[in-house]
Amino acid sequence: MTEESGMFMVPQTVGSVLCCRCGIPMAPNAANMCVKCLRSEVDITEGLQKHVIIIHCPECDSYLQPPRTWLKAQLESKELLTFCVKRLKNLNKVRLVHAEFIWTEPHSKRIKVRLKVQKEVLNGAILEQSYVVEYVQQEHMCEPCSRIQANPDQWVAAVQLRQHVSHRRTFFYLEQLILKHNAAASSIKIKQMDQGIDFFFSNRSHGVKFVEFVGKVAPIRSRNDKQLVSHDTKSNNYNYKYTFSVEICPICREDLICLPPKVAASLGNLGPLVICTKVTNSIALLDPFTLRISFLDADQYWRVPFKSLSTSRQLVEYIVLDVEIVSSEVNVGGSKYFLADAQVARVSDFGKNDTIFSIRTHLGHLLNPGDYALGYDLYGANSNDGELEKHKGLILPEAILIKKSYEEKRQKKRGKPRAWKLKSLDMEVDDRKGRAEHEKMNTEYEHFLKDLEENPEMRFNISLYRNRDYQPSEMTSVADGDDLPSVPLEELLADLELSEEEEGESHSMME
Repeated sequence: MTEESGMFMVPQTVGSVLCCRCGIPMAPNAANMCVKCLRSEVDITEGLQKHVIIIHCPECDSYLQPPRTWLKAQLESKELLTFCVKRLKNLNKVRLVHAEFIWTEPHSKRIKVRLKVQKEVLNGAILEQSYVVEYVQQEHMCEPCSRIQANPDQWVAAVQLRQHVSHRRTFFYLEQLILKHNAAASSIKIKQMDQGIDFFFSNRSHGVKFVEFVGKVAPIRSRNDKQLVSHDTKSNNYNYKYTFSVEICPICREDLICLPPKVAASLGNLGPLVICTKVTNSIALLDPFTLRISFLDADQYWRVPFKSLSTSRQLVEYIVLDVEIVSSEVNVGGSKYFLADAQVARVSDFGKNDTIFSIRTHLGHLLNPGDYALGYDLYGANSNDGELEKHKGLILPEAILIKKSYEEKRQKKRGKPRAWKLKSLDMEVDDRKGRAEHEKMNTEYEHFLKDLEENPEMRFNISLYRNRDYQPSEMTSVADGDDLPSVPLEELLADLELSEEEEGESHSMME
């Protein structure tokens, strides 16, 4: 206010006084002593702990928080710093201002923390001082780790994932979801089975949490059971083994389905011939003749379960002879479709007969004359599905196209590495399986990788990493490959893998 009115202000200066001990000029305070003399007279860290012993589990990298709680924390993390500060006694006598780690060798079993505290001393003067607390790690395994160490096969909860289909495409995709969300981090063993995967946990709560995760990404139904292992009559303690049986819906993406009359009526008389376009915790069903789509959740499916009329292993390759668009662009569930009339012929019929099929397809936005497509051959199929008999007067089309085929263009890149790769779970695989079973597994995994290249929606929920073996110059040598689907480089993540030399250099830079 005085500056705005233009009044004259007298500049205020803070005078200095002499320290009563050493006589140097200083800013006045309540004790009339400089900081060095004040610290020589009073030590505010007296009575505070400088050495603390903490219990550390080397297996799970966790710390004991008395009396029985184990806290999992990484070195130099916020969680570990909070744990270390809370372990100090008599810290309430001072005011904590700042805390930070002092770097030590990881193998030294020592953690050093620098603390900065304040306290009111002589005549109300506030003194600030720093000191170092050394924490000594004593190695002691926690109860779950000691139980596993004594018997690695000893588990408390087992989750048995099963899907009764003839392929493993669902488990390849589910494996990537588990890796991205780190859902199986607490598992002690993972074992690959014939029609699924078994996960073993040291705690029942970990198994329940894993079953809840699977229920969020796939339509499942589950049941659980427990078996008594031991009973202590003195303390009245019971030890059980828990088993969770989880069945995944046998409907997969790209399957052809004939809906039961009750299900079709509940979905607004959809179909009855529909295509499964997406499977999450619900099933997306598309009518390829009207472009209507409906979603079927897990409860609705298991109330009236049904099977696929045809699966992706029965796809037949067709060549497109002519395409005529019938309707304008329709956006269905985030995907764009065009309804079109097409004339197609089986590739296997070329040079043998002149059989041509006139069909309606939802792939008018993708197909052009001369392209190849994969579809279900209903003209030559002998279906014994009981659901077809329930729909009286149903006329089956001669063929239903599912997706565009790029096999001819992929032949030019066969044997060359991809620019990306996937991680895999550390699973125990039965080596007693024959060579034919391993070849079948490799073929199905290759089909899964091709699906990832063709479908960006599948790549959205999983993590893809750069392949160091890939040479970018090879891409330029591929001719006529512009139309071939591939994974954009901006979707890839860098996989951090340090060698011993790089680790040594990083440690020297930290020093």
